[in-house]
Amino acid sequence: MPFGLYAPLRLVSPGKWVRRSTLLVTLAAFCWGLSGGIGAILMERGWDAFTVSFYRGAVGFLFVVIWLALRPQRSGLSKPKLWLWSVVAGVGVAGNFAFYFLSIAEGSVAVAATLMYCAPVFVYLVSFVLGLESPSLFKCLAILLVMSGVVLLTQIYTLSAGAVTLFAVTTGLLSGLSYAMFIFGFKYAAPHGSAQAILVIAFAVLAGILIVLGEVDQVSAAWSSASFPLLVLLGVLGAGLSFVFYIFGLNYTAPAIASMVAMVEPITASLFGVVVLGENLNVIQILGMALILVTVTALSVHSSRRKASIKDA
Repeated sequence: MPFGLYAPLRLVSPGKWVRRSTLLVTLAAFCWGLSGGIGAILMERGWDAFTVSFYRGAVGFLFVVIWLALRPQRSGLSKPKLWLWSVVAGVGVAGNFAFYFLSIAEGSVAVAATLMYCAPVFVYLVSFVLGLESPSLFKCLAILLVMSGVVLLTQIYTLSAGAVTLFAVTTGLLSGLSYAMFIFGFKYAAPHGSAQAILVIAFAVLAGILIVLGEVDQVSAAWSSASFPLLVLLGVLGAGLSFVFYIFGLNYTAPAIASMVAMVEPITASLFGVVVLGENLNVIQILGMALILVTVTALSVHSSRRKASIKDA
């Protein structure tokens, strides 16, 4: 899920720590991939996307509250800018979760996860508009390739029964756009406090938004339902352990490596959809998916290496 979420604290350290940190980042991406499939199962049982998203964020909130209680140093909670940008991050992650599950409900896990993986492209586009990044031939070509991959994956050029609906495509892309918003919010909040403090505020905002958008009856009914353990598991994997793993993992993992490892998420989600949920992808869709994953990963790695070279210069 995250691509440029948190600046590493200690790059690059002894080999065993690098390996362990890379493993943590991989585990985080694997957990995020599984969360899409678990969400699909819950929605098949009748739970709406907002309720599923709420529990994913609410359980994550409990994890980061405990993390903040254990490590309260330099939280930055007294700084207004931390609150401002953390709220922005919270709105972004609320949209990311909700749009992601809406896309899955209307389409498939594989398509939704891959469309969400386009988030770095939205980061670049917003950066171009705000003047934070300068367009280059490589970046523009990468964005064009990703757009081509989206067309192939979703097959929006055809009206055949196997084509992905416009709603599924739109919500899938909106999940990526929302995640770009989360990345920006987290990035600008990070200098003012700790990661756990930012996530506490962000997940609290998420819970507030989704409890309003969702069905209160469903949220309350979940407590006594047979699906409650699965909702908790979704939160533990999708927003609890995964975010902790990822942020600790980035302490010793180079951003370029983290960007490549992030591909584990859409691949895991796609395999879950195909193997467990019985979803099907044709050759053209697989080609589009591969085009998106390879291009976005190359774009992220290129950006990480360029920033590292500028820092070293």
